[in-house]
Amino acid sequence: MVYFAKWKIALVVSVCLLGVAFAAPNMLDRKTTDNLPGWLPNQQISLGLDLQGGSHLLLEVEAQTVINERLVSIVDAVRSSLRSERIRYTGLGVKDDAVHVQIKKPEQIDQAYDLVRKIDTGAETVTQGSKISITLTEDAILKAKRSAVEQSIEIVRRRIDETGTKEPNIQRQGDERILIQLPGIDNPEDVKRLLGKTAKMTFHLVNHNVSAEDLMAGRIPPGTLSLPDAENESRNYAVRRKVEVSGDMLIDSQPTFQDSRPVVSFTFNALGGKKFGQVTAKNVNRSLAIVLDGKVISAPNIQGPILGGSGVITGQFSVQEANDLSLLLRAGALPAPLVILEERTVGPGLGADSIAAGKIASIVGLIAVIGFMIVTYGRFGIYADVALMFNIILITAALSLLQATLTLPGIAGIVLTIGMAVDANVLIFERIREELRNGLGPIAAVDSGYKRAIKTIIDANVTTLIAAVLLFEFGSGPVRGFAVTLAIGILTSMFTAIMVTRLQVVLWLRKNKPKKLAL
Repeated sequence: MVYFAKWKIALVVSVCLLGVAFAAPNMLDRKTTDNLPGWLPNQQISLGLDLQGGSHLLLEVEAQTVINERLVSIVDAVRSSLRSERIRYTGLGVKDDAVHVQIKKPEQIDQAYDLVRKIDTGAETVTQGSKISITLTEDAILKAKRSAVEQSIEIVRRRIDETGTKEPNIQRQGDERILIQLPGIDNPEDVKRLLGKTAKMTFHLVNHNVSAEDLMAGRIPPGTLSLPDAENESRNYAVRRKVEVSGDMLIDSQPTFQDSRPVVSFTFNALGGKKFGQVTAKNVNRSLAIVLDGKVISAPNIQGPILGGSGVITGQFSVQEANDLSLLLRAGALPAPLVILEERTVGPGLGADSIAAGKIASIVGLIAVIGFMIVTYGRFGIYADVALMFNIILITAALSLLQATLTLPGIAGIVLTIGMAVDANVLIFERIREELRNGLGPIAAVDSGYKRAIKTIIDANVTTLIAAVLLFEFGSGPVRGFAVTLAIGILTSMFTAIMVTRLQVVLWLRKNKPKKLAL
């Protein structure tokens, strides 16, 4: 027992010193830590929305839009397939969440059915007389909606990260909702503006065969769309329905200036650059419409092939609008629009009161535990109290290093940990007392006490750790905040109770070699 390997001593001392180093920035103000050299620890604990104030947004993903778009793509595929086989049809379109088409010649129904049912593997195709109906399966609908929500969360995270917002909490809530908490943001209008745009950009050829009079009268041929001008919605463009190049092939977008006017430059990936070059090479002197969220933001004339995989979007942009558009294009397009269901702003005053109350609770709990251990176990109680102080330091260091967000329930987890941290020492000390009563000497009693108590300590802490992991996995918001500090507290308390306390006891036994223990 009195032998404590040198590498263990080095480990304990190193962990404690690192804990002090990473916890120390929390004693400084933010301005001072920002000015520290890069090689020094300078991260502070990130406070949650309930502690430092900020904005709370609850969004809903309009996942039905994804289903509608998939049905429209099926319509285009059906039209192309039937025309390629010269099968005459009528009434092709979407109605009641299904694609319907009427085959004119009865002898072509079987051929049409064979063509149509191969278009989408997630759809069911049925015939009723000369009418063919295509509906998406329940499994396909669920997968599409789930994918839309997951993709929306990732895009929202990218957009918010681009704004420089620190420690946003973005998570799924229910089947089609996204919870966003922005600590320190008391005016979320800029964020709402960015989140409110789908930013789905596509490139379409303009159909010059459709006149303005035809558009006004609604005479739009198949395969053509009438889309409004982003600057003047009373003006419409006739564009080909076919997407020549999709915005999801963009790899970069930056605001810049051209002829002293704000513009947005963009760069495609290899495949997008190749397709863009082919389109511009085949359609010189035709207009290419750049469509963003269903509106034409620019329709420049193709002067010649653009083979470099990059281009410039011009328009009546302000500097802020050019910055926002480039940010949206870099982050990617939302698969479906987002609707704000709930918005709340939490003032910093409530968080300050909570922090003050948490400090009082922590100090009172700490004093009570320290006093109890000293009165009950004397010298060994002091050793346990020293380990407890290092335990609190290590919790602070871990929260700072991991940048885990500290919430009000998280403070409750820390206070709970303070009370639980000495449990392991209590078990060990009581076991040592029992061995002393059985007649063992000081060194043998301490050695036996640690060996016999260690299994109980591990069992008790592992089961609590499992509960904390489950709380984090299945909980949300406040529950997760509590689970994080509880789990960190369990790990640090096991280290300090077993290693730090034991090192102090070993050093004292080596130095004094007592013949009796007053425990």
